Amino acid sequence: MKKKIKIKIFSFPNLSKREKTIFYIAFVFIFLAILDNFFISPIFSKIKNLNREISDTELKIKNSLKILSQKDRILNEAKKYSTFLISTKTEEEEITSLLQEIESIANKSQLYIVDMKPLPANIESSYIKKYLITLNSEGKMENIVDFIYSIENSNQLLVVEKYQITLKSKETNTAQLAITISKTVIP
Repeated sequence: MKKKIKIKIFSFPNLSKREKTIFYIAFVFIFLAILDNFFISPIFSKIKNLNREISDTELKIKNSLKILSQKDRILNEAKKYSTFLISTKTEEEEITSLLQEIESIANKSQLYIVDMKPLPANIESSYIKKYLITLNSEGKMENIVDFIYSIENSNQLLVVEKYQITLKSKETNTAQLAITISKTVIP
């Protein structure tokens, strides 16, 4: 006759039923703790890190999309100011161009130019060069105001540095204008 061999795992004949129950419950808790420490926690930690990386990448993509959506506006602004940023003219050509621009604005404003002289260029930094022109002219008060306004709103970087207006004749409303105008160039 064959004998059946029974293998009893975790069979403790010496323990009472209550002790066996406590042992099995303790074993389950220890098994779950080991399972948590070596399998579940690392998986959830990895998932948490991946979610953080995904949210960081999404934020970077949103910022990039915002910049890309403004690309055309940025390029248009760059084109608008590109004429100020690149100067391929020599100093003499730049001064001549400035004198012509001021003379053109004076003629449009109906000012009579008495004297116009360039001053030495000021190099404010390695990025900024400033050309100065002194101008003495005569004209009606409204023409002088129009001239100053046109200088300040020129498509070049022209600025009225200082000016002095003296009344020449009360009867004809004629005044004399002594003005210093600068043009800023970024070489």
